[in-house]
Amino acid sequence: MSELLTLDGLAAPLRVLRVLAADFGHLPAPDVDLTRIYPDRLTLRFHEGLHTFEAWREALAVPPEKVTHRLQSDGTTLVLKASTDYAGAELHLHGYTDVPAEGGAA
Repeated sequence: MSELLTLDGLAAPLRVLRVLAADFGHLPAPDVDLTRIYPDRLTLRFHEGLHTFEAWREALAVPPEKVTHRLQSDGTTLVLKASTDYAGAELHLHGYTDVPAEGGAA
């Protein structure tokens, strides 16, 4: 049986979250993911359109070339992802937006 992770084991992403709240409190609020599986990772998810993802990417000075994209949900959702090291933790940004249907309504 492995040793149980304590809350102290999540100190790095919790510290980053505190720094982000202090430094970027004016930006749109993300969904926030912390996990014991990756105790040095903080993930911010944006579902309100890619403009929220881009606002955070720019604020964190993540270069555009570090952004990857893919389609999911049978091509109906575009997902952007970027990662950077920030204040001692891995910071992951995920942005989601609907892909317009081809041809529109008949």
